[in-house]
Amino acid sequence: SEYWQQKINHQGPTALTWLIEAASVDSHDCCQYALGVCYHDGIGVDKNAAEAFYWYRKSAEQGNARGQGILGYCYGEGFGVERDRQKAMYWYRIAAEQGESVALYNIGYCYEDGLGVDRNPFEAVKWYRLSAELGNAFAQNSLGYCYEDGVGVEQNLELAAVWYTKSAEQGYPWAECNLGYCNQNGIGVPKDDVKGAYWYRKAALQGHARAQHNLGFCYQNGIGVPKDPVEAVKWYMKSAERGNIFAFHSLGYCYQNGIGVDQNLDEAVYWYYLSAEENHAPAQLSLGYCFRNGVGVPKEPKEAVKWFYRSAIQGNALAQNSLGFCYEEGLGVEKNREKAVFWYEKSAAQNNPWAQCNLGFCYANEIGVPQNYEMAVKYYSLAAAQNHARAQDKLGVCLQLGQGIAQDLKLAVRHFRLAAEQGHLAGQYHLANALEKGIGCEVNLEEACQWFERAAGNGCRTSHERLQRLLARTCLESGFEGTYNGLYIGAIGHCAPAA
Repeated sequence: SEYWQQKINHQGPTALTWLIEAASVDSHDCCQYALGVCYHDGIGVDKNAAEAFYWYRKSAEQGNARGQGILGYCYGEGFGVERDRQKAMYWYRIAAEQGESVALYNIGYCYEDGLGVDRNPFEAVKWYRLSAELGNAFAQNSLGYCYEDGVGVEQNLELAAVWYTKSAEQGYPWAECNLGYCNQNGIGVPKDDVKGAYWYRKAALQGHARAQHNLGFCYQNGIGVPKDPVEAVKWYMKSAERGNIFAFHSLGYCYQNGIGVDQNLDEAVYWYYLSAEENHAPAQLSLGYCFRNGVGVPKEPKEAVKWFYRSAIQGNALAQNSLGFCYEEGLGVEKNREKAVFWYEKSAAQNNPWAQCNLGFCYANEIGVPQNYEMAVKYYSLAAAQNHARAQDKLGVCLQLGQGIAQDLKLAVRHFRLAAEQGHLAGQYHLANALEKGIGCEVNLEEACQWFERAAGNGCRTSHERLQRLLARTCLESGFEGTYNGLYIGAIGHCAPAA
């Protein structure tokens, strides 16, 4: 069709002489509809919405179902005529009575969005189904969406995938993208990353912006395709050229971290800003981090708070936690511990382990809330269950001291070890202390030295001092000086104070 359209456009209006004559002289309803399409899309003639509307109406008034359906579209969209959604529904219904599948679909769309009629998702599903069963790809995709999200019908992920498949097999890019997502995430079909990438590619090659971004993500992370950061950036760029805000954000991340492109912090901020200005919450969070940490821009805590807030009010859990921290520490905003707790609670309710740990710390230390060790343990436990190292260490301290929970020295050591093995400084110190003194475990001076040494190497002055004392004591008890298991006592050097 593109080939013939190019030929007709090259020849100009003379190519349509027969069509114009059949439409105007013979009043042939199909030719009137077709001539309207030519003016609509600029095939052989200049685009002209008013002329398109004129010929569509001529066709519709003679009872042509396609003409009636597209006349409804013109009224609904204000194409070539003043918008009138009631008239749109009138013509859609006239066409639908003749079984015109596009009109049936459009009626469903109007009911879903409340255009010219009261919003009614159940009616939307009814009309989508009528159209989908006639093979309309748009309706099949929309019916799949209704089943996926339980809109106007009981949620059924398997049926969602069935209808997406029917639509995708007709080459409809939205359905191809949706089916790719279903395959990638095991929604209604067995999880299959290769099929996911396959369907994303089908849609991406048709210029579908979201599929282009998702295909880029697959290449960035090696999901269903070989990992290829350069190819990822290529697809992100294609998506970004179509204005996709997810692609803006992903490009910012690539430029910030040198993924598939040379690292360029100015470019990273540029792309983050484009996405953030479109109210994309993850990009607002990323831009906030840039201003907080001075990445590609001068450090500006107030600007960081602005972007954290814009992201947080959209429900972004990470931004809510970051905003809470700003209020707790007075970074870019006046210190307000009650507001800190407010935002930590918002984030913790979304199961963010950082916020859960921070909220536990607030309860343990009477920051913005009355001191309550039981509540502290509750939130530490929630975060620790998600393998959050700081929370594991804090929970270990509560277990060791019996604060807010029954004392359990062995379990405390277990949590210290979990934190220590993740490189958490306090966890390493507390584990070494327990091993040296036999608190909840057998005394093991050699392992205690190892953990004190790790903590000291990470900047813990107290661990450095404890290690020196422990090594000196061990050497004296063993009857020799200077070394212990090949480690020279004076070789540690001075460490920076713990942060």
